Amino acid sequence: MNDLSRRRFLQTAALTGAAAAMPAATEATAEAQATYARSTGHVPASSLPNPIVPNPPGQYSASPGFTVPRRTLGSTGLQVSILGMGGFHLGTASGQEEVNNMVAKALDHGINFFDNAWEYHEGMSEERAGIALKGKRDQAIVMTKVCTHGRDQKVAMRMLEESLTRLQTDHLDVWQVHEVIYYNDPELVYAEDGVLEALSKAKQQGKVRFVGFTGHKNPSIHLDMLNRGFPFDTVQMPINAFDPSYRSFEKQVLPVALAKGMGVLSMKSMGGSGEPIVHGALTPTEALSYAMSVPGVSTTIAGMDSMAILDQNLEILRDFKPLGEQQMTALREHGQQFHDGRYELFKSTVKYDGAVGREQHQYPSASELPA
Repeated sequence: MNDLSRRRFLQTAALTGAAAAMPAATEATAEAQATYARSTGHVPASSLPNPIVPNPPGQYSASPGFTVPRRTLGSTGLQVSILGMGGFHLGTASGQEEVNNMVAKALDHGINFFDNAWEYHEGMSEERAGIALKGKRDQAIVMTKVCTHGRDQKVAMRMLEESLTRLQTDHLDVWQVHEVIYYNDPELVYAEDGVLEALSKAKQQGKVRFVGFTGHKNPSIHLDMLNRGFPFDTVQMPINAFDPSYRSFEKQVLPVALAKGMGVLSMKSMGGSGEPIVHGALTPTEALSYAMSVPGVSTTIAGMDSMAILDQNLEILRDFKPLGEQQMTALREHGQQFHDGRYELFKSTVKYDGAVGREQHQYPSASELPA
């Protein structure tokens, strides 16, 4: 670990009650690397230092111990857990039984916000969530996203019906326009007979309670969406300790959304796939604590593809208290040295651009591009 990282660990060792129990700096880096490797399937959970071992499949039993705090989601009145379960990673979990156990344990601890999107793993993520939430739907706030990427409202309404079927529900709590990341996306979204007409129709029909949009590329695109006037209820954006120094959503978009009374959902606290964790730039505790402490953010959506990752996050939440301004400033200052997008590849590269959106914009898929 370099001297800068060592000083940072010493400065922020008391971030939260959970952080106070963090290993020494060199051990923290090793644990962070192992956590990332496990989350991407490169090493088994048992190889972690002091591993958190999940219950065997089918043997999860409720023992909450504590409840995750909740916040009001903007003007919607919905009470959402400060940590939400990301839908994409449900599609990379080992199987349906693992997802069932994760969702059950999350609900038992008060995590009630479940993210998803029509296109995640060609619908498998929604299907897994629907099965896991069967009989528990009234405990959950379910959000999914429509993936028209410029196509008309008929396509959007068809996707809505497919999402409702997969999720085994008759309504969504939140329905968002997915991945608004191209500079002409606001124009396409606001086009006549477009997706916004579907959002309005779905609300009128009672199939959707609240609507919003999401994106991760450039705050100027979010601002264009907000300035065109549609009354969105929610907005989703990346929030992390590196964001204030590079194309900042926290500085540019968050204040506008809050002034409009919108519910703010944050994502990519760990860079999308844990890049800053594996390189020792942040620990999971630092990354999540920062995102959950930004004023105005209602819930931080985190990808969890195993019970071990859920357990790690629950341990961070167990004694969580929002960070003070001095702690937040220390993390922001630490992030300034990485202001080139290396830990926010969703902004600086095409790595996180969805295949359906690239296809609709007539770009080659990210996998087809040279390495």
